[in-house]
Amino acid sequence: MTPANPQSTSPLLQQIRETIITCERCPRLRDYCRGIGATKRRAYLDQTYWSRPVPGFGDSRARILILGLAPGAHGANRTGRPFTGDGSGDFMYPVLHELGLASKPRAITRDDGLRLRHAWIASVVRCAPPGDKPLPQEIRNCSTHLAQEIQALPRVRVVVCLGKIAFDGYMAFLLETGVIARKSDYRFSHGAEYLLPSGLHLLASYHPSLRNTNTGRLNRVMFTRIFLRARELAGLVV
Repeated sequence: MTPANPQSTSPLLQQIRETIITCERCPRLRDYCRGIGATKRRAYLDQTYWSRPVPGFGDSRARILILGLAPGAHGANRTGRPFTGDGSGDFMYPVLHELGLASKPRAITRDDGLRLRHAWIASVVRCAPPGDKPLPQEIRNCSTHLAQEIQALPRVRVVVCLGKIAFDGYMAFLLETGVIARKSDYRFSHGAEYLLPSGLHLLASYHPSLRNTNTGRLNRVMFTRIFLRARELAGLVV
């Protein structure tokens, strides 16, 4: 039996979580994740890495879906929860906390008590990929997990894609499900906003990776504006 999700979810989302955790569709990614968990980073030698596919987490009544790329090798691949225990999460969660979407400003472990409000966080790929670059077939292999989570979150009104790979992954879902006719009508850029034929709103942001935040390509003000807009479009009062 896998560890319980610290934030209660619906039975359907719990079933999807179990399916994701036990997935073995991508041998290259599974070998890489297990290898990282065996060698570890010096700072985490005393920890047991999760080293399994990472399911989404959050509020099952979420109005905002936050979609990232993939688990970090020593972040979510270690902790078992998206954007937890790495630099991206250290940048993102203080913003979510400030805007009332997260109960705490820091995400350390999957049992640290952090809870999301009105939000669900997932990724287009559930295993950490070498060099943060999943192969196209690996993204396709993982697409059913994303589709299942999206379909189990009927209250979502706004989707925030963090980075181009997440944006493209969501576009593929919309195309596959017939929501859009062609991807060329939607282009990724930071701050891009679209009203989809389904009535959902799509927002795009640069990914809060260290390469973006340390260089100033993405700063806290820019990131906060994205989620202020997400709250507004979702009908949530700040």
